Amino acid sequence: VKPAMETAAEENTEQSHERKGCFECCIKCLGGVPYASLVATILCFSGVALFCGCGHVALAGTVAILEQHFSTNTSDHALLSEVIQLMQYVIYGIASFFFLYGIILLAEGFYTTSAVKELHGEFKTTACGRCISGMFVFLTYVLGVAWLGVFGFSAVPVFMFYNIWSTCEVIKSPQTNGTTGVEQICVDIRQYGIIPWNAFPGKICGSALENICNTNEFYMSYHLFIVACAGAGATVIALLIYMMATTYNYAVLKFKSREDCCTKF
Repeated sequence: VKPAMETAAEENTEQSHERKGCFECCIKCLGGVPYASLVATILCFSGVALFCGCGHVALAGTVAILEQHFSTNTSDHALLSEVIQLMQYVIYGIASFFFLYGIILLAEGFYTTSAVKELHGEFKTTACGRCISGMFVFLTYVLGVAWLGVFGFSAVPVFMFYNIWSTCEVIKSPQTNGTTGVEQICVDIRQYGIIPWNAFPGKICGSALENICNTNEFYMSYHLFIVACAGAGATVIALLIYMMATTYNYAVLKFKSREDCCTKF
């Protein structure tokens, strides 16, 4: 009986050690997860998807509104149509690039986080690893500055559509509704510089302007531009998080490379 009890005790001890080893392994693996890069990747993918998807549809709706109401002559807005078509192709490129870049930055975050926390024993940094990490820091800073410009540029159509919407709200208000001054409330889209001054009609007033605001194209384009602007802002925040994470990892790797022990990227 005694040997059987000892055998059972030994088995229980081994099982407890296995559970403890599995738990420690899980904690060690979770410690190597770059949470900042993971959050930034999710935010970046979401922001770029919103900006590209909503921006593409909103640009198409804007062209439809201009052709139907503000510029009936095709030659007047031919240049604008070409620019918008080019921007739609650029959107495809932006979506593809950031999909790949986000995955690469996340993988780089896993490698550098494991190296910084020394999860895989004593390794040494390599010059190639530090160079690649520094390159990502520089590229992320450049993209962050560029996306600040994109965020500001995406706010321009929101401002234009807001002015048109607010003018329509003035026309619908009880103070002006039914009065003769309604037809004198106008929106001249030519003043924004997107179509030439000789474009016809270029200016819409009164009830005709109110009808434009009630169309599905205007409603969808306005709100899609707002979402696209929010997506651009989310991408800027994601790139800021990337900048902080990559800069920290690079600084730690650079510091530890001066020591005899340390890490390997």
